[in-house]
Order: sequence, then structure tokens, then C-alpha cells
Amino acid sequence: MIKTSLSSDQAASTVAALKRVLFGGQLEQFHEPWRKLFSTEPFRFREGLSPDERAALSYERLHLINDALDSPEDLVVDVERLAALHEWVGPVDAGLGTVASIHYNLFLGSLLDHTAGPDRDLREFAELRRTGTFLCTEAGHGNSAAQLETTATYERATGEFVLNTPHAAARKFMPNTSPTGGPKTAVVAARLIVDGKDQGVFLFLTPLSDDAGLPMPGVEIRRLPQTATAPVDHCVTSFDHVRLPQDALLQSDHGHLTPEGVFTSSIGSPRKRFLRSIGRVTTGKLCMSGYSLGVTRHALAVAVRHAHTRQTSGVSARGSVPLFAHRSHHAPLIDAIATTYAATLLHRAAVRQWAQATESERENGERFAAIAKGWITWRARAVMTECRERCGAQGLFLANGIAGQLAANEGTITAEGDNLVIWVKAAGEMLLGHFTPKASHDAPPEDRELDDPVFLQDLLADIEGIWHQRARTRLRSGKAGDPLNRWNTTVTPALELVDAFAHRQAAQALLDAAVQADDPEAERQLLLLHRLFTLRRVAAHSGDLLAEGHLTSAQVRQLPDAAESVVEELAPRAMTLTNGFAVVDEVLLDHPINRPEGIEGSPLPL
Repeated sequence: MIKTSLSSDQAASTVAALKRVLFGGQLEQFHEPWRKLFSTEPFRFREGLSPDERAALSYERLHLINDALDSPEDLVVDVERLAALHEWVGPVDAGLGTVASIHYNLFLGSLLDHTAGPDRDLREFAELRRTGTFLCTEAGHGNSAAQLETTATYERATGEFVLNTPHAAARKFMPNTSPTGGPKTAVVAARLIVDGKDQGVFLFLTPLSDDAGLPMPGVEIRRLPQTATAPVDHCVTSFDHVRLPQDALLQSDHGHLTPEGVFTSSIGSPRKRFLRSIGRVTTGKLCMSGYSLGVTRHALAVAVRHAHTRQTSGVSARGSVPLFAHRSHHAPLIDAIATTYAATLLHRAAVRQWAQATESERENGERFAAIAKGWITWRARAVMTECRERCGAQGLFLANGIAGQLAANEGTITAEGDNLVIWVKAAGEMLLGHFTPKASHDAPPEDRELDDPVFLQDLLADIEGIWHQRARTRLRSGKAGDPLNRWNTTVTPALELVDAFAHRQAAQALLDAAVQADDPEAERQLLLLHRLFTLRRVAAHSGDLLAEGHLTSAQVRQLPDAAESVVEELAPRAMTLTNGFAVVDEVLLDHPINRPEGIEGSPLPL
């Protein structure tokens, strides 16, 4: 059996320090209100509900969130508070996370970001008398959103827009537009047509249903088949010459239209106007990342607790031991803890950069958020899959807080920009001047040690440099006159470059947090997590690092044992490390897997 040598007071002090590290000193301010709210009875898991009933329950709970807010508008404009909400909602209701993100960030956030034009009364949305949704993606245009075909044509004579879906491929695909949850209003992305000229894609405030929940004239809403992710009322929506008032256009400096039909913009490129219109998608990437982190930390807390309480046979006939006593069981979980700490701290860095970005820094902030979103949500999938397996059959029950959240995480991988697509965009930008590899260090590898965090960070930078060089070589050697083929030969190493960048940034965030920890034991544990995280990455690329002279053959041979020794040292601290996640006790203990009686089935009828 693995035992901890820390006293209860020492453990409590270390856990408190780990919480300060993970939540940046904002646990009480930004996170505690959501922890308290989601610990209450209305958010308890309910067994036996159909997908439609779960979707309806999510909207009921959305009102509870809104009732808890002093000002929904204040929440929306504070990216740190908004992201914090997403970190706690997932473990209790994945569908609630989806509809809350759409209403607050994409819908209400878009309204608040577009401040030009007449004053707009937002009370019915802030008071949730009408739920907001966001219609951008079309059936025929997913990630190629700049090519959207829905049109909003301005009529000078009436001072109105005519919103129209020209054909089936232009129908708005997947937003939650059904009557479930009550009356709804959308912001709809459509091409602004003025005097026959296409001015680019803008957003238009569009009522979808009346107070009884029935579709407005010209609005057609069809329910889509059930997904395997969060139970949400996904629909396909189209418009048949729907008339909107002049103030339906969401205006800002990127586009302004006078009642006389005079269009002006501070941005010459229609594509950049579109990106500015949907600027809330970047905040959405940070929210989706926060959601994935919240359910990942929760899954790990469940799996580690289960591993310490569930008994199994040992290697002798002398009785049973906890599952966690077996290296085969606890090593993957400790790797997952290291990854989750790194991912959480990477997210903190991305949120901070976006919150503080000036106008000239927006592009870098958007790219960093996109890279972090892809890396975090993919890592979340891997970690939760591991947690589900380590819980065996118990991990399959929705009531135990892993299987449903794992499925719902697939939605975060696709939402606010499909991960692969946004990484391809980031890869191209990094190759075309928005990335400079870190200068190579001078010290020969034989003079450095694998327990030196600076050496390990340098090795991660070397991996970056290797893939950057490969991608640049492919790009330069591509055949002229065939840009698609040229990019196809480049994209694989370019994506490896993005992955290398994300790993190094995550590791650096973890290392920075470790050296800033105000508790010696917390610092020691965080440094060990950093070592394990980086050693795994270095081992995966040890061939390249050896070939390029960044590692010696002796160091390559040392890598497995070096990682193994860290796992052995961290194993007694696994509960302390997951306690640092500040998972809500009421939610954790509500899972049948964590109750002495375990799973109890419903009685069969006689």
C-alpha cells in the first residue's frame, strides 16, 4: 500500500498552496461563487431522464445561474469570470455549459461588443425572459465561415433588412433554436448587401420565436438528430425573406450603416470585418478550454479517489490492496495529473494574455487562445479516457461524472473552431513570421542533467526548432505554381510545430508556478510534475534530439528510469495533488462510485 508521510497539517497547507497556484489567487473571487452554486440540490444528477428532458432541465438551471448574478453584463465583459463559470458547470450539467456559453458569451457578449448605432435595451436578455443563441455556421460552410451565403439586403425605401437563406446549404446548422427553454432571439451572421454590393459578413439581431415559443413568420426550425455529446436542442434554421428593422445590424467601428444606406468601415478587408464581427469566438475558445479543464480535473479526482478505496488482489496471497498500490494503475493517473496541472496553468496564461491584450496584441492573443484550446481539449479527451478506464465498469455510469462529460468534451473539440482547422491556421501564421524559434543553448548536453528543469525546457525548445526547420524546408522546396500541394507537403511538420509550442508553453507555465509557490512541499511536488511532464515529451522525441546533438546516448537510455523514479516519488502525493483541484465535495460525494453502498439499481416491476 502507498502511504503518505505528510502530517494532516502539512497536507492541508500544501493543498491550500496548490489551490493558490492553480487558481492564481482568484479562487474566492471568481471560482467560489460557482462552486457554491453548483453544490446545491437543484444541480444534483438526476437518473432516468431522456435527452429531451435533460435539455429542458439545462434551461431551467440556466435561470438559476442568471438569478445568482448581480449583473449578467458584468459577467460577460470579464473574460476571467466568464471562463471560471465554464470550469465548474461541466461536472454537474454538460448541456447547461453549452447553453450558458452561447447565451452569455456568443449572444449577449456580441451585443455588448457592438456599441455603435442606437442604444439597445438588453433587459429581456439580461433577465432571461428571452434566451439568446448564435447562428453562424451553415450546413455547407463549417470552418469556411467567411464564405457564408445567408444574406441581409438593405432596402432604402423601408429602412429594413431582408434576411434570407438562398438554398439548403446556407441553412444555419446546429444552434439551439428549438422551443425548448422558451422564447429565443439570435444574432445571425449574414452578408450585408447594400445597393447590390456585398460588404462582408455582419451580425443581425433576429427574434426566432414569439412569447409562446412559436417560430416567427419566415423562420423555419427543424430539430436535428440526437448527438452523442451534451443533450442540447440542436437544430437547423433557415430564413425566408424575414424583415428586420434597421437597428438589427450590430454595428461598431468595423462597420456602420446610416438610415440613408451609407456604409462606412475602418477596416478595408471584408474578411477582417467578419473576424471582428465574430470576435466573441476567441473568448469562446477560452471558455471551451475552461469547460474541458473543469471536467478533466473532476474526472481525475473521481478516479484517484476510487483507486485509493477500491480493493483488489496483491501479488501474494496475503490479502488485498488498493488499486492505487499497483504501478500499472497509478502511473497513468500520475501522468494525467501532471498533464492536467500543465494544461490548467497554460489556460491561465492564455486567459491573462487575452484579457490584457491591446489592439496591437489581439492577433497574438487570438492565436495563443486557439493553440491552447486545441491542446487543452485534446489532452482532456486523453485524460478522461484514462480515468474512465481506471474506474472500470463504474466509469461507464453517467451518475459517476466521467462518461457523459467525456462524450460532451467532443463538442468542445469542434466548438468555436474545429481544433485541427484552427491549428492549421496557427501553423501557417507561425511559419510566415509570427514565430521565432528560441536560440539554441551553448552548453553541451553531457554537462547537463535530466533533473534540471532549465535543461528540460531547453530540450522542449529544441523540439520546437527541429519541427520549425523541417516545416520551413518543406515550404521552401515545394513546387511553384501548385500552392495546395506545397502546403500539403508542409502541413504535417507545421502541425508538429504547433504541438511543440503548446507543450513548451504549458511546461513553462507549470515551472513558473512551481518556483512561485509559497509552500516548500507544494513547490517540490510541482517541480516533480514538471519533470515528469517534460521527460515524457523528451522521450517521445529522443531520436530527433539525439540525432541533432541535444541529448547524449547515455541520457536517452536514462529517460525511462528518470520518469519512473518521478512516478514513484509522486505516487504518495496523488490525493494531495487532486485535492488541489478544489473539486466540489458535494458533487464528488454524490457519485455512487464514491459512496459505500456503490451503485444501486432501480427495482424491477413484479
